[in-house]
Amino acid sequence: MMLLFKPSLTLGRRIKPRPCQSFSESLLMDSIEAAETLTRKWISPDLSSSSSCSLSSIFSTDNRVEGRRFVEVINSLQYAIQGVVLVNPESPKLTRAHNLVTIAMKQLEKEFYRILKSNRRNLDPESVSVRSSPSFNARNKVSIYSQVPKSEEADVMTDLKMIADCMISSGYENECIKIYKKIRGSIMAEALSNLGFENLSFGKIQKLDWDSMEKNIKKWLEATKVLITNLFEGERILSDHVFSPSVSVAESCFTEITLDSALTLFIFPVSVAQCKKTVEKIFLTLDIYQTISQLMPQIEEIFSYDSTTAVRLQAADSLNNLGEEINSMVAEFEASIAKESSKTPIRGGSVHQLTRYVMNFIVFLADYHECLAGVLTESTLPLPEDYFGNNDEDNNEGETGSSSTVTTRIAWLILVLLCKIDTKSRMYNDMAFSYLFLANNLHYVISKVRTSNLRVVLGDEWVTNHEGKVTQYLEKYEKIAWGEVITSLFDSNEEMLEEHVAKERLMRFNEGFEEAFQKQSEWVVRDSKLRDDLKDSVTEKLTIVTTSFYEKYHVENWEEVKFAPEDLDNYLSDLFLGTGRSCIIVPSLKQSDSGRSLKDSESGR
Repeated sequence: MMLLFKPSLTLGRRIKPRPCQSFSESLLMDSIEAAETLTRKWISPDLSSSSSCSLSSIFSTDNRVEGRRFVEVINSLQYAIQGVVLVNPESPKLTRAHNLVTIAMKQLEKEFYRILKSNRRNLDPESVSVRSSPSFNARNKVSIYSQVPKSEEADVMTDLKMIADCMISSGYENECIKIYKKIRGSIMAEALSNLGFENLSFGKIQKLDWDSMEKNIKKWLEATKVLITNLFEGERILSDHVFSPSVSVAESCFTEITLDSALTLFIFPVSVAQCKKTVEKIFLTLDIYQTISQLMPQIEEIFSYDSTTAVRLQAADSLNNLGEEINSMVAEFEASIAKESSKTPIRGGSVHQLTRYVMNFIVFLADYHECLAGVLTESTLPLPEDYFGNNDEDNNEGETGSSSTVTTRIAWLILVLLCKIDTKSRMYNDMAFSYLFLANNLHYVISKVRTSNLRVVLGDEWVTNHEGKVTQYLEKYEKIAWGEVITSLFDSNEEMLEEHVAKERLMRFNEGFEEAFQKQSEWVVRDSKLRDDLKDSVTEKLTIVTTSFYEKYHVENWEEVKFAPEDLDNYLSDLFLGTGRSCIIVPSLKQSDSGRSLKDSESGR
């Protein structure tokens, strides 16, 4: 149905009915004369045929005002034609008018093509998107864009809209749309090519080695962000603007220009999800999922037309497939921890390589905790009731079900690791060594939690609770490794011993100290603070009992004295470094009176 346009006020004079003519025919003649004047000036002096020979571009920068006036005159001519058709469809003036419209439409076709072609830079989808601010009409499910473009871009977009309105109302909709789709389609194809994203079939994707797959995924990530936030959005803005209020025309143009590219874009993630990957590749899979998830609101808005439903469904299908694959990889990762079967004890009882690998993996996983909240499926995991500390309910207060699922799943993975480490601790024949191994590994786990997003996921109560377990391990280590040495001198409740009995006690202490030191000379505590704290604790306990004994029995002249209380710190200086060195004995207390430390004594050799 043709639109009826009111006559333009720019025709330059008041319209009066001519003698023996109806008002409609008089209006038509005035419109014909105005149109012929501009046609002779800008298109062709010869109006005897419907062919046109453009003398100059009507919509060039210098002639833009005349170009817009030309469109207004043609609109007025169309309005006048429709008026005469209603009252006198046989009027001979209609032929003359229709010829003018035909000439004008052919010229506007050329102008429409030229503007689209020569303004590729101003009408680049990315430029249009960046310079325009979108709003969304949820009720009608169409995008309404408030344009804030630069001056030249605004002029170009205004020109295009005026020409499109004129051509569509004149019955030249197909010609207008054909030109628009051709030029905008080529621009979109060029933009896609420049992004470097390669459209690969599922068969080809399956055959890619991981390095090639990784490169393609990274290209996809870069391309997707640009395509959604700039190119596709810019194309939607432009088509909505040029063809409004004709939603059907705008939809047809936008769909044909973008549909295939958009579908190709979101088929790729599905192909990636269906390819076999090792658990280490979960992070790039999460990157893909996170990118689509973050862009989903824009995807749904940009592709809100019924004809682009397939794009929305394909994007959602990509999320579902990726989500299933991520859950599968997390489960596979858990299984790999439980199946780890190395039988060789770690030298020195240091941090096991499994602990390092698993915790580094989980630290990276925690960086995606917000994304994982929408991915991980809920499952009932048998975590101990006090696993998060005494204030578990308070700690998790306010958490949504999805975020608590992430917390529970990551906490479970760490528990699986700790159970595995507990099993490996039994490979050490010495119980003290086992507890030191457990303390080393749990302390490493806690340090990773404390210095990463794991602290956000697990909470401070988890950290406090597990720090308490490290303390318990170390207390058990001290009791087993040094308990007999500490209690060998005397019982605090016993009375004064005879000298020969006291000397026997002292010799037993010397032997026990040397044996304990020698046994632990290859044991390791990698964390410097934990090492120093543990040495200080052992030294303090030994110093207290030796000082008390030495003061009680006045052992200054005893030959049995080997370890002065004030030098115990020096004797233990190499403890937990894994040096394998024996304890260097100072022969008598008198020889240590010089105040020289153990290191001074060694350096003098």
